[in-house]
Amino acid sequence: MTKSVRIGFIPLVDAAALIVAVDKGFTAAEGLDVTLVREVSWSNVRDKLNIGLFDAAHLLAPVAIASSLGIGHVKVPIVAPFNLGINGNAITVSPALHSALMEEIEGDPFDPMSTAKALARVVGKRRRDGTEPLTFGMTFPFSTHNYQLRFWMAAGGVDPDEDVRLVVLPPPYMVDSLANGHVDAFCVGAPWNSVAVDLGVGHILHFVADILVRAAEKVLAVRQNWSEKNPDIVAALVRASVRAAEFIEIPQNRGEAARILAQPERIGVDAEVIQRTLDGRLKIAPDGTIRENSRYLLVGREGAGRPDPVQAAWLYAQMVRWGQTALSPDALSTAMGVFRPDLYDAAVGHEAKPSETSGAVGAFAGPPFDANDIAGHLKAFAIGRWKP
Repeated sequence: MTKSVRIGFIPLVDAAALIVAVDKGFTAAEGLDVTLVREVSWSNVRDKLNIGLFDAAHLLAPVAIASSLGIGHVKVPIVAPFNLGINGNAITVSPALHSALMEEIEGDPFDPMSTAKALARVVGKRRRDGTEPLTFGMTFPFSTHNYQLRFWMAAGGVDPDEDVRLVVLPPPYMVDSLANGHVDAFCVGAPWNSVAVDLGVGHILHFVADILVRAAEKVLAVRQNWSEKNPDIVAALVRASVRAAEFIEIPQNRGEAARILAQPERIGVDAEVIQRTLDGRLKIAPDGTIRENSRYLLVGREGAGRPDPVQAAWLYAQMVRWGQTALSPDALSTAMGVFRPDLYDAAVGHEAKPSETSGAVGAFAGPPFDANDIAGHLKAFAIGRWKP
């Protein structure tokens, strides 16, 4: 018997495995009748998942953790049996801010420490001149974008709570906000960085892969109680997503995948922009400069689909660092328990071999991350809200 499932998503390329799984018939082959519902904001997706209007969702990894901890909103335990994307974000700045940063930079403009220190000099200059603080857009308080921006800025000596403004904007509204001068920069997932560049209103300053070698981005999220009542549906969703991720990662298939994602009811931007993202070959400046990075977005390669609890621990550590929650062993255990490699392994029928880079975060600043020593991690950074 076919089982009906409603899944919410945001128009982003890291929803690719989910969209392709449905539109290529992989979910149907698993006996599922999936309705994908396009949403604009992460709060909409979270709330509809939490109250049961959605059975599953394309969700920010930190939102799944925050929901399970009951911080920032009601407590609804969430589990993530499949990771929809590793990396995929970028920091895009206005032409004016790009010019100001390049005037101040000392060193490689693709080195995040060089740009973070340049940002500190720009911020200091604006303060002395009495100019308004710079405004950076990010997608949600509990978002990788928020933590990645903060990690980068703070490494260069910029306090993200004191020296700049961080504002929440839904991903599809980022480009207009930059074009209208409402923000000076933003961190968002693909394709919106590329759209800003193509329109001539932004420069991609960094791929998140410059800041963190491996960063869990979006997950396939389900309510814990729903997953326990519907283990067969969860397993079927994971298998279909794995099949779709494998399809997308075959270079010859990326044109077709991009056309599927480009449909108006899916992401609704030009297929060529989406294919650039999938290929890791992005235009980073209005003059057409291209930058390639094979790690820009991992959908199925390097074990990207298998949830890694160490990634959840890193995200929880950022919540503690920036004062969103307290540090406790129980909370860390809950956070790590959101990412469920056991459900992934059960769905695919064997214990998947973890990638060689599993358990690694690879941040450009600070010591290697140790999920067993969050306090030690936090003590390594001068800027933050956590006090030992």
